[in-house]
Formats: sequence, structure tokens, C-alpha cells
Amino acid sequence: MCQNPAPMISLSRYSKLLALPYMRATIAASIMGRLPVGITSLAILLLTQEQTGSFGRAGATTAGYYAGLASVAPFIGRLIDRRGPRAILRTCGTVYPTALAGLAAAIVVGFPVWLVLPLAAVAGATFPPITVCMRTFLRRQLGDDVALATAYSLESVLIESLFIAGPMLVGLFVALGSAVWAVVFAAMSAAGGCLLFMRAPPLLDWRIEARRTTSMFGPLSDRYFLRLLGVVLCYSMAFGLVEIGTTAFASEAGTAALAGLLFGLMSVGSVLGGLAYGSRNWHKPLQHQFAIVLAVMGLGFTPLAATTAPSLFALFAVIAGIVMAPALIIQSMLIARSALPEHSTEAFTWSATALLVGIGLGVAAGGALLESGTSRLVLGAAAAAALTGGLGAAFGLKNFKQ
Repeated sequence: MCQNPAPMISLSRYSKLLALPYMRATIAASIMGRLPVGITSLAILLLTQEQTGSFGRAGATTAGYYAGLASVAPFIGRLIDRRGPRAILRTCGTVYPTALAGLAAAIVVGFPVWLVLPLAAVAGATFPPITVCMRTFLRRQLGDDVALATAYSLESVLIESLFIAGPMLVGLFVALGSAVWAVVFAAMSAAGGCLLFMRAPPLLDWRIEARRTTSMFGPLSDRYFLRLLGVVLCYSMAFGLVEIGTTAFASEAGTAALAGLLFGLMSVGSVLGGLAYGSRNWHKPLQHQFAIVLAVMGLGFTPLAATTAPSLFALFAVIAGIVMAPALIIQSMLIARSALPEHSTEAFTWSATALLVGIGLGVAAGGALLESGTSRLVLGAAAAAALTGGLGAAFGLKNFKQ
């Protein structure tokens, strides 16, 4: 007699996770402060293109925001490991909204690029580090790998949900008037969200881990960790290229607001992939999983470069998004397994830095390609970048320490 096959997505593990003490309250408190994750970069990109008419300048401004995010995050992570997160969150919750509002005003007024780029970098540098705090909290709270994989899957799904809601909100603001209102909304969400997250119980009782090493390089002293960062840099360039390539596709189709819908559909695919990954057991070593997922990602991006029909692009966007969340989950698992407890937050911030640098490079490169080409060229480059990341994981992460 045939047994019913196991469902592709099971929610039982997620229910058990959310039943743990403080878990629901902490996750809920983090949501508002992370709303800008799905809003800010696209809003800056569209606002700059709207005001200047140049995708090259829009890409450069967005890359400046990502550069700020990437350059300061590891130092913030080290401070959190050594002193706790509350003072950092309090500062970022004030400076980030102010800098973001100043950036929006500078773009609208028409300030020269040498003034706009530093403002973008300051806004990025002060983005509240809520996500890395959450990942460190989850690593400390959950001992076994199955529960941790489920938790990181839920985290990834939450962030992807923000990438669904965020671009749609940006598209709504653009359709109703201007992308400037999306930037202002992101600033207000960050300010309110930081205050809420700081009151979560784990933040009030944050444990400082004893230091067992004296290296000033922290997790960067591990060569395997450096190789992992290289792989992250490669595939995150694909994310940046897809971001600006999809925005350009929407512009070529005659409706800039379409970009928000297409990003939202891509994130729907990513949510489904993340839920499936976290609800099942995977027996291959993590580094092998990473290589497979990135190779599939590259193949998934290829059809985006081959179509000019918005309806087909929308379908391919959902399919391409399926492996995005699993890639981020596996990346987090590799870090959680390999980093020393005293370097937990710093290791996650270095990982986020590599991700953001790659996205910024991808956005900037895509903007340059669009000065003389079309969205098809940019999306083809995204596929190539993801495939390169897959090769890096296959050959560079052999015998990864876990």
C-alpha cells in the first residue's frame, strides 16, 4: 500500500520554534526596524533615476549606500560582541533616519554627486544591525543543527517577505507621486523599529562571551572563512545585477512601477524555497549544498535575459527566486558552525559586508552596462556571476571546517 508522500513544505518545525521562550516576541519586535531592508535601496535607485534621468548615477548612488552598509558593519559587529547591542541600536536608530532624510532632500534639490554619495554612505553605515543581532541570538538559543536551520530559514523567509512588501510599497509610492515618500517611510520605520527591538527580552539580558583569542583580525584569521566571503561576494553581485537589470526591464516596458511587482514575485519564490528548505532534512554537506544552489541560481537567472514579455518575465522571476533564500540560509549555517562564539556577531557582519559589497558592485556594474546596453545584457551578467559563485563553492570550500 502506497504511503502519502511527505509535503514539500511542512510548518510543524516552525510551530515548535515559535513556541520557545521569547521567540515570538523577539521576532515580532524586529520586524518594523527591518522594513527598510526591502525599501531603501530600490527607493534610492528610483528616486535618483527619477530626478536625474540617469541609470548610471542612480546605480552609483545606490552603490554608495551599500558601500556605507558594508564598510562599517564589521566594526559594529565587533562592538556588539564586546559590549552588547543596546548602545549601538540607540545611536543607529537616531542617525540612520536623519541621514536618509538628508539624502532624499539632497537628491530632490539636485545636489552634485560628490555631496550625494557621502550622504548615501552615511545612511548605509548607520543602518540598525537588527538582523545580525537576531542571528547571534538564534545561534545562542538553539543548540542542534535542525532547529538552527529552521530558525535561519524563518529569518530568511521573514526578510524575503519584507522584500515582497517593500518593493510593492515603493511601487505604490511611485505610482501615487514620488519615490521620495518611500525613502521617508523607510526612515520612520527604522526609528520606531529600533526603539521597539531594544525592549525585547534577549536585548535586555545580552551575554558577552569571554575572549579566547587575541588576533586583531577576528574571524578573518581563518582562511576558510575568507574563501566563504569570496563565494558570497560572487553570488551577491548577481543579486545587484538582477536588481538594476529588473528595474531597467520595467523601464523598457514603459512602467517603472512594474519593478516593485517583479521584485515582489521573485521574493515569493524565495519565500517558498526558504520554507521548503527549513522544513526538511538535507543530507549533503553544507558546502556541497551551497555549490548546487548557486549553480541552480545561475541557471534560473538565464531565462530572465532571454525574454521581453513582462508576463513571462514575471513567471521566470518566481522560479528564479526559489533558491535565493536557501543560499542565504546555507551561508548563515556555514558561519554559525565555523565561527568562534566570541566572534559570532562580527562573523555575521563580515558575511553581510561581503553580501552588500557584492550587491553594490553588481548595481554599479549594471548601471555602467545600461549606459550602452539593455537589461538583457545585465541579466545575462547576473547569471554568469551566480554560476561563478557556484564554482567557487564547489572548489574553494572543500574540507570547510565545521
